[in-house]
Amino acid sequence: MADILPTSLLEACVVIGASNEKLKEVLQVHQHGRSGDFPLLDPEVLQVHVPPFVTKEDLVSGSQTLSNFNRTQRRRSFIKKKREKPVAALESNNGNNDPVTEDISVPKDIDLIGLPQLCFPGGLQVANESKADHFHFLVFTDVFGNRTYGVVVQHYRPVQFPHDGNHYQNGQVHWTSAKAPRLYAAVGICVISKYAYYNALKDCLSCLLLQLKSCRGNDFEDKVKEFAAKLALVPSPPPGQLHLMFNMKPLQIVLPSREDLDSPVVDLDLHLPFLCFKPKQVLQIITCILTEQRIVLLSSDWALLTLIAESLVLFIHPLQWQHTFVPILSRLMLDFVMAPTSFLMGCHVNHFDEVAAETDDLILINIDNGSISSSSSRELDIPDVPLGAAECFMSRLKGVQMYYDLKLSHLGSSTELNDLRMQRRQWQQRLNWQIQQVTLELIVNIFREVNDHLNYEHRVFNSEEFQKTREPADQPFYKMVLETHIFHSFLKARLNRKMDAFTRMELSTRSEAHRMKLMLESPRRPTMQEMARKCSSPENRCFKGISMPDLADQRIHDFPVRKSSLKKLESETALKIPLKPIKTCKLPDFPSPLVYHHVQCYYTECIVLLSKAVSSVPPESSALLARYYYLRGLMNMMLGKRLDALSDFQNLYKTDIGIFPADLVKKLVDSLAQEEWLQAEKRSELKRLISKVKKDNETGLVKSDDRVTNFALPKKHMQLDDFVKRIQESGIVKDIGTIHRLFDALTVGQQKQIDPETFKMFYTFWKETEAEAQDVHLPAEVIEHLDKNESVYKLSRSVKTNHGVGKIAMTQRRLFLLTEGRPGYIEITAFRDIEEVKISSAAFLLLRIPSLKIKTTLRKEMFEANLKSECDLWHLMVKEMWAGKKMSDDHKDPQYMQQALTNVLLMDAVVGCLQSQKAIYAATKLAFFDKMKYEVPMMVSKTTSETLKRKINPSAGQTAPQAVDVLLYTPGHLNLSEVDEDANPKLWCALSDGKVVVFDATSWSMRQNCIQVGTSKLNCMLGLEQNQVWIGSQDCTIYIINTLSMSCNKQLTDHRSEVTDMVIEDSNDKFSQTQAYSCSADGTIITWDVFTLKVKNQFHVECQRLTSIKIFRGTLWCCAGECIMELRKNGIPYRRMLLPDQPGDIAAAGFSCFQLFIDREQLWTASAERGELCIWHAKDLSKPFHKIQLQDCTGVSCMIKVKNQIWVGSRGISQGKSRGKIYVVDIEKHSVEKELVAHSDAVQALCSVEDRYVLSGSSCEDGKVAIWKVE
Repeated sequence: MADILPTSLLEACVVIGASNEKLKEVLQVHQHGRSGDFPLLDPEVLQVHVPPFVTKEDLVSGSQTLSNFNRTQRRRSFIKKKREKPVAALESNNGNNDPVTEDISVPKDIDLIGLPQLCFPGGLQVANESKADHFHFLVFTDVFGNRTYGVVVQHYRPVQFPHDGNHYQNGQVHWTSAKAPRLYAAVGICVISKYAYYNALKDCLSCLLLQLKSCRGNDFEDKVKEFAAKLALVPSPPPGQLHLMFNMKPLQIVLPSREDLDSPVVDLDLHLPFLCFKPKQVLQIITCILTEQRIVLLSSDWALLTLIAESLVLFIHPLQWQHTFVPILSRLMLDFVMAPTSFLMGCHVNHFDEVAAETDDLILINIDNGSISSSSSRELDIPDVPLGAAECFMSRLKGVQMYYDLKLSHLGSSTELNDLRMQRRQWQQRLNWQIQQVTLELIVNIFREVNDHLNYEHRVFNSEEFQKTREPADQPFYKMVLETHIFHSFLKARLNRKMDAFTRMELSTRSEAHRMKLMLESPRRPTMQEMARKCSSPENRCFKGISMPDLADQRIHDFPVRKSSLKKLESETALKIPLKPIKTCKLPDFPSPLVYHHVQCYYTECIVLLSKAVSSVPPESSALLARYYYLRGLMNMMLGKRLDALSDFQNLYKTDIGIFPADLVKKLVDSLAQEEWLQAEKRSELKRLISKVKKDNETGLVKSDDRVTNFALPKKHMQLDDFVKRIQESGIVKDIGTIHRLFDALTVGQQKQIDPETFKMFYTFWKETEAEAQDVHLPAEVIEHLDKNESVYKLSRSVKTNHGVGKIAMTQRRLFLLTEGRPGYIEITAFRDIEEVKISSAAFLLLRIPSLKIKTTLRKEMFEANLKSECDLWHLMVKEMWAGKKMSDDHKDPQYMQQALTNVLLMDAVVGCLQSQKAIYAATKLAFFDKMKYEVPMMVSKTTSETLKRKINPSAGQTAPQAVDVLLYTPGHLNLSEVDEDANPKLWCALSDGKVVVFDATSWSMRQNCIQVGTSKLNCMLGLEQNQVWIGSQDCTIYIINTLSMSCNKQLTDHRSEVTDMVIEDSNDKFSQTQAYSCSADGTIITWDVFTLKVKNQFHVECQRLTSIKIFRGTLWCCAGECIMELRKNGIPYRRMLLPDQPGDIAAAGFSCFQLFIDREQLWTASAERGELCIWHAKDLSKPFHKIQLQDCTGVSCMIKVKNQIWVGSRGISQGKSRGKIYVVDIEKHSVEKELVAHSDAVQALCSVEDRYVLSGSSCEDGKVAIWKVE
């Protein structure tokens, strides 16, 4: 049996009190009748009790009795040594030959020297009457920032001077005379834990006090030891929705679990700060924390200091306070407030004036009267929380009920104590959850747009540009916050793409417009909707940027914007986030007596209880099942059943790998005996687990890149590669091809390098233009003519046109004239309607003034504008936008238009920064679409144009396109709410290096820009009804994603080679279990129970490389490259078919894919190296009876059946260049109906959307997904 429970609730139990000598002096003074107050005494450590309390050695050394337990613990207790006594004196006083007690068993992170002062921060008192017990709470932080927590009770015990002259105290007194003078001295009992279970440990100590009040004097120490030993048997619950309950008599104690691994334990009343301060003051305090002020809390109640401090720190979660955190300072520690660094400390309110006089710039928060002040003479200078976030926060709090008495008004009285406690606990949990959601939304609203200014590739944050995009009134707040350690750590988490509470809420509340904007990567300009909001009331303006949107209605509204009550809308939306259902596991009663044999029985009873729970949990509740496995693994480990413990932990891979205790499993594996190693070799699941642990030990942990740098202008000359890096860091553009063209433009007529001054001029012009665009204010009469997502990207000087004098404005869709005088709107043209753009010159006196002429399809008259010196630039820009729009329409790809827009703005910046004759020529280097619109390969055939619906780009936000390896469509859920985005159908795209991008298939907006599943190439995906998506990877693992939480928390690790395909068996029998099949390249096929994730069958197929499997009418068909095989479901071979005509060159041209049509008794096959389809009789696989030649096809990669058609994805030749091609083949006629060309690289993934659409994904040169209409 293991000695110490790894996740034990108890770290140590320490008894603090006055020394014998001090108490003797006080007693003598009191005996002689001297009046006056008793002096405060210096507390000292009297006892320390730490696990293990019961070990196997006890069984060998003595009988299993309670006295043996006590004797054991007396050896392990700690008695404070006097520093003034030498070691020799201690040895001479030890005349009874008992072993000298030492503190070697005290955990190293517990400071016993400072602990007495913290347990009695106001000093230890002696009184002539007993006082009420008093609780308070402590937080200890080691040099690495790890925290432990303490709950202290000050309990008064009688102290008496007996007739024999000896002196005892704190429960060890044997008084003999009722007439003897009696005093009471406080004794402190401090329970120390790694976990912040404030309420639970307070309840435990309350139960102990009940026993201490009825016990005799010399039983005091035994009761405390027994109490500590019981707590040492209690594990802390793993993260999730399973709470633990145990009986301390008379109370039932509940340990709430953390929400997830990154969340803290919340076992306190989070509404306490709102009872002490107004919401605006709470916002002020949060600002002080976020700006890392030197904060001192003050109160007359020691308990409130820690509870309020902890609550305030929890309010900024997942941001973390990283500086000194000492919620309680004793009267002897007040000089700590002179520390020059940031801190959060607390002390008694009696020291208010003393602390305020110590140093300037302290933020003094008086909990008792709810005031916030500064220790300096000037007024409190704290920047306000950003207006929009603050208004939303205040609105949310109005819907939170924080008074428990109001909840009780309609309820009857319960006579059961534990029922009352449970009722209050459930109310508090619900309230805590609401407060956490409100404060989390506050943090998300404050920092939501930080992501827009991050460069993930080079780990750069452009703080200067982020600051410029803030409202002027909010800038002082951000200026202070952006310099803090808190924010720096927050940036690390964002750059590491951490899926924490912030990310989850930010994604779930992201507006549809924001998602589309991220996909298109538009340069930052205010939209018409934002302009209209600025023109509307302050009520609407203050909610700018806050998104808890009404996702049920995504229609484009007419302008001006309706002044609806956003407060009501958002408040209702926020509080719809449900509290996840909670399960409680009650542990068995503690054994009595606490001896080795009984403790073993206790752990055995726990295992029996947890095993029953495991068997009763339905398979769909895998998260709950994981928690039971985790706890049972701990209990098996405590019983010395290491293999059973490893088996339980192995089960976490299939239930919730997020709570897998990697360090604990490593220790278990290292501790295995030789006999256990041999047994583990016979159990395949343990063999795999041990193998993985060994592999992880050999490779070691890869240290994550924690660099975060602010963008800075370069100071050295830049070659091309360095220029690419600098431009990407600046956030101007990410696409490498575009940056290469920009480099050519800026280096026209000079050496191919860019000096720092040129870069600075270009960057400055770009940012100034961006800033000027923010100041463009269009009147409502103009805004109403434009779409809500349109933005003005370029505005000319005032020019003369054939429609009057005004400024030409360019949006991403059109050109219009903003007339002077009374501002008006005259449409010039939409880019798609342009027929011709040219420059002409008009005579003016002796000069020829260049003018821009634009001919459109909607007007006979050409538009003409005398743009003078701007004419050449506008000519280039309009032609590029025209070409980009044509490309966008032809290819149904909106990204082309966005790229053209970026090219135009880069042209403008190049001309603006070069300011020379070569500037226009340099700008032509960026006219990408204008040059290529006449190139034959980019022209789209009529058939392709009619069939293609649109394109989307899964690589949006990346520096270069990534191959789309697999596509999967999952239908929507009818049982979910109509306004719930999780109910919408989704498109899953597997990209390179284990990335999965998810789109909402109703709007084709990006739902999740990156779910990381391993780091290897992904080969296959499978959607299941149980809100699961299975993903097979080259790293031999099947990853399982929960489609509701969008998290990957399960893995199937039974394959020993890369997983190449998966298929689910459709069952017509509603009583039969659904099962899935997976195959790996080495020929292994595994049958899975979809609900339990258990292996039902496993067999091996002899082949060179197994690439895909399908199931038809109870038989498995396997594509193995060199052959196609039909197998029984038990793996017995039935038929084998070889590739035709190439018996000697099978490896060069193997089967790449196949389709089977049972109703037609046909098998269709294709080869990766051949441009043909072979059709076989299912009953005669000797040779194909028909071949369909695919014109200009060099190899087939995939094919799917849609209605009565076969869609074939391939690489081929189109218009003289290698392209990705799709062939639509009629199944009955055996003929090619359509040839579709929309990808510039090979098509390597196809999927069907309910037989209405077909989606195709291409390789890395193109990296896009095309959506095709099925006829």
